[in-house]
This record gives sequence, C-alpha cells and structure tokens, in this order.
Amino acid sequence: MRRDSLRLLPRIAAIGITQLIGWGATFNFPGVLGDRIAADLGFSLTIALLGPTLMLVVLAGVSWFLAGSFERRGARPIMAIGTLLAACGLLLLAMAQDRITYLLPWLVLGVAGAGILTTAAQIAIAEIAGDHARQSIGILALFSGLASTIFWPLANTLDDAIGWRATLVVFAASFLGICLPLIWKAIPSHTPIAQTAGPSSIHQQITLDWSAFWLMAGAIAANGFITWGFSLTLIPLFEDRGLGRAEAVAIASSLGLVQIAARAVDALGGRRWSGLTTGLIASAVLPIAYMLLLVGSGRGLILTFVVLYGLAGGAMAIARSAIPLTVFPRVAYARASARLALPGVRDRPARLRRDPDARER
Repeated sequence: MRRDSLRLLPRIAAIGITQLIGWGATFNFPGVLGDRIAADLGFSLTIALLGPTLMLVVLAGVSWFLAGSFERRGARPIMAIGTLLAACGLLLLAMAQDRITYLLPWLVLGVAGAGILTTAAQIAIAEIAGDHARQSIGILALFSGLASTIFWPLANTLDDAIGWRATLVVFAASFLGICLPLIWKAIPSHTPIAQTAGPSSIHQQITLDWSAFWLMAGAIAANGFITWGFSLTLIPLFEDRGLGRAEAVAIASSLGLVQIAARAVDALGGRRWSGLTTGLIASAVLPIAYMLLLVGSGRGLILTFVVLYGLAGGAMAIARSAIPLTVFPRVAYARASARLALPGVRDRPARLRRDPDARER
C-alpha cells in the first residue's frame, strides 16, 4: 500500500468501527436475540425478523432521497444525525411491549441506517480518499464484515447477563459514546465532491449513465433477493440441523471471519482486477454453497457451507461497493450509490420473511 494510502488508515478505521457497530447493533442482533424477544413479547420469530425487513425497506427509500443531500453537504452531518436516530431507535426498542411497539422503532432505525450505514460510509470514504477510494472501500468492508462475528456472541453473552432490553440500551450507548465522536473526528467538514469542479461543469459531471445504472441495479437486486437476510436465519437453521445453541452461534459467527478473508484478498490485490471480476466470481460460488446446504447436514457440511458462502458473500459485498467507481465518475459516486440502495435493498426482505416461515413449518 502506498504511503498516502497509509495516511488514510486511521480515518478509514474510524469509519469502519461505525459500520461494525452500525450493522451489529441494529440489523444483525435479531439473528441471535430474535427468538428470545419474540418469546418475551408474545409473537413469532417471523414477526421478530419483520423488524429488520422494515428497516431495510425504509433505508432503501430514504437513501434515494438523501443522494442530493450527500452531494451538497457531505457525509459528516448526515452520518451524525443518523447516529443519533439509531440510538433513539434502540432505546425505543428496549421499551417495546408488543408487536406494534416492537416494529415501529425499526422504522426509525431504517431512517438512521440511510444516514450512517454502508452507502453513507462509502460516500464518506470517497470524499476523503479521492483516487484511492476503490482500495479504501475494500479496507472499510473488512470492518463491516466483523459485525456478526463480534455482535452475535456479544449479544448472546449480554442477554444471558443482563437481558435483551438492557443489551439494547448498551448498544444505543455505543452509538453515542463511540460512533458519534468517531464520525465527527474522522470525516472532515470540507467542500463535498460534487462541488470540487467548476460551477459550470457540476451538472455535467453528476449526470448518470442511466442504462448502466439500471443494468447494475438489476444485478444487485437479483443478488439481494437470494442472499440478503439469509444470514439472520443461520443460527436457528443450524440448530434445526442438530447443533446446540452455543455451537450454532459460534459457527454462524465465524462467517464474518471468512468474509473478511475474501475482502482482505480483494483489498490487497484489488488494483489487479476490477470489481466486476470480483462480482462474477462470487456469483459463481454462491450456488455451490447453497447446494451443499440442500443436500445434507452434519457439522462438516455446515462448516464447508460457511466457508464457501462467506467467501462469496464477502467478495460480493466488495463488488457492490466498487462497481459504481468503475462505471461512474467519482463525482457521481454519492448519487449513484445512494440510488442503487433502493433496488439493492427492496428485494432483501423477501429472504427475511421466507426462512423463518420455513423453520416454523
């Protein structure tokens, strides 16, 4: 890595920590706490996982409308507001008494996610990294890949010690005490990317190639329909295949480490191949992983599935982030990424709904 890239590492690491907490303390925690919350509040696991579904739908819709705000104001103020909303949403969740008061805070978390999670972080990286954005986004993905690896065991441990409500209060405090200061310090308040060009050329530079945009959107939507949300069902799925609770949590949590391995390879060698190449390879490996899980059970087969699924999922995450940098000019990255969140997310809730139903049958 070049010297100027090394100078960016502290800022990239700070933004990465916000993503680790951002995903782990919101979208991911029902993967381990969902059944316990459902039992405590008197509804099914399907309803518990409907919360992350609502979060993703709202996140997708709000992201589309935030594109212009990212261009005009930059990432720092929007991510700071998103952090405050995330803390509020978790505190509301901690006070839930029934399905309605459980589901409504997920709408708040969806708005928060549009302002702080992956798309916002990638826009922040594009602002501070400039021509090094491709490799820097790969490094950022190493942190977000750890979300389930760290937060599933953490949530399980905290729930055993203090209960799920207090666990969510701790998660809310982490947004205020860790994420907010990191965002304010790591992301400079400077002229957004879209304004670094001359005034007469801004409109021309941020005009998207819509044919390329919709082709990319279709590919992301198809991939999201198959993969996103599936990880939240891994712990109950592994338990149904005969693993104990602790072993299921441990093996499912290792998925993040495998994803990081894939992302590390891409981050180190990403200059040698394009994001499109990464995406094609990942798309070829994913069906093999699913077929393994379909044909049998047993610890060995589950571990093999985790390795293949993790490698493909980690590589695909990099591809989704990096392809817009290949297809669109850097000045249009904020608008393209924010609007690609809509087709990428809108199909993901289908997976969240289906797998819990299958388990209950």
